[in-house]
Amino acid sequence: MAAKQAVTAVEAHLAATRWQLRLGVAVVALLIAFAVVVLGVGLCAALRLSGSATPRYASDVDHFKYGSIGSEPQSGVPYAVWKALPALYPAQFEGRNDYTAFGFLYETDAQGHRKDLPIGVSKRQVNGVDVVWLNCATCHTGTWRASAGGPVHVVPGMPSNNLDFHRFVSVLLVAAADERLEPADLFGPMEKAGAHLDWFDRLVWQAAVMPRFREGLIRVRGRLDPLLKRQSPWGPGRVDTFNPYKLIQFGTPAASLTEAEVHGVSDFPAIFNQRPREGMELHWDGNNTSLQERNLSAAIGAGVTPKTVDHASLRRVAGWLMDLPAPESPNYPDLGAVARGKQTYAAECAACHGTQEASGYVFKGAKLGKVTPIALIGTDRARLDSYTKEFRAQQLDKMFAGTPYQFRHFRKTDGYANQPLDGLWLRGPYLHNGSVPTLADLLKPPAERPRAFLRGQGQDVVDPVNGGFRATPCTPGQPTPRGTACYDTALAGNGNGGHVYGVGLTPDQKADLLAYLLTF
Repeated sequence: MAAKQAVTAVEAHLAATRWQLRLGVAVVALLIAFAVVVLGVGLCAALRLSGSATPRYASDVDHFKYGSIGSEPQSGVPYAVWKALPALYPAQFEGRNDYTAFGFLYETDAQGHRKDLPIGVSKRQVNGVDVVWLNCATCHTGTWRASAGGPVHVVPGMPSNNLDFHRFVSVLLVAAADERLEPADLFGPMEKAGAHLDWFDRLVWQAAVMPRFREGLIRVRGRLDPLLKRQSPWGPGRVDTFNPYKLIQFGTPAASLTEAEVHGVSDFPAIFNQRPREGMELHWDGNNTSLQERNLSAAIGAGVTPKTVDHASLRRVAGWLMDLPAPESPNYPDLGAVARGKQTYAAECAACHGTQEASGYVFKGAKLGKVTPIALIGTDRARLDSYTKEFRAQQLDKMFAGTPYQFRHFRKTDGYANQPLDGLWLRGPYLHNGSVPTLADLLKPPAERPRAFLRGQGQDVVDPVNGGFRATPCTPGQPTPRGTACYDTALAGNGNGGHVYGVGLTPDQKADLLAYLLTF
């Protein structure tokens, strides 16, 4: 009996051992399977999030309009979010399903279909995700019309006279902390806008893409908001070049900016004919003589960083701009007045601004491309004061440090550079801050110049009598037509004083001089 019980006990022990072994094998198998699944998911994630690609364009002009310069990795918006934002914020986008509400320009392809992205917005695949952001054409492509109902002519290289960049950026910064950018709320609008998301895409977007994008927006908002609250809205065709640069690139607290430097908003410049400008004192205040450094600095303003900048792409753009001609003026003033005006111009203006000949603009003048001290030019000094010695030191010490691209030519000046006038007819409003609407107004004493006028969409009709574009008066503080803003010269940084050259001429001399200027 005892022996039988012993055998039974042994058998029970062996059965328990076999069960434990089977359980152990099953657990090990499950762990292996789980590890395989995790490894597979991880491998899929690694593969899906490791892609990198940049569209290439055969023509230089298309590359300028749509090619990436490297702004997307650090500053960009995921393409699917970009497409969904108009539906998420219908009021800010004025009910439109694109970015024309902010003055972005769209072209049509050869089949007559509107292109997916506006001019000045490029796409690059970053870690497997399509991301879009800005390039050089954002600020340097504008429009003109011969009449209010006439066709729109898009001109690469001229100032972006439609773009309200301040309002565009403000909408993005408000969205940073908005619940509508929560992935669960975002997937529907993204898919309606054309995104195709499987379960794995949703997982990746929830865990990685959206948190990174929103964290970046929130960080930029924290730095820029205090600055924007101290400034008046920039309005269409204008940008603060250096103050955001200080805050975003160098982490300078907005509260530390002095009142003198905080109002540095100025007009987008034209960028035609860059080759003759090499060695001139560049930027509005003439703070650099190197085209390469000027181009890199401008790219920083568009969102690139020393780590993400695409130097080859920038070189291609820069090479194309070297000999990009300004379009010929469509104005046809009286030839006798032009001849008389040319003589007046030679005596009053040519030394600073070059001349216009039948063969084209001539980049010659004793003071052309050189800085005139602020005490002599007398224009609003806020843009000049926004570029400080402290900021210059940071640029030289930190930007591209230890590389062949390190900044070496920036300097602090005491005035504004005398600009070449090629394509003058496309560059209104005039002065560095766009405070004088027409050339005829620039020949008036400052007290007689328009105090307020509209800028923005629809304000691109060429004025064949007064030069520049037709100016529509407005009343500050009152509503304006959609896509426009009232430029108030009484606001800080918007002053329309100074540059009184030619103001003392007789009415006949002014009329003749204006006729000549209309040919530039």
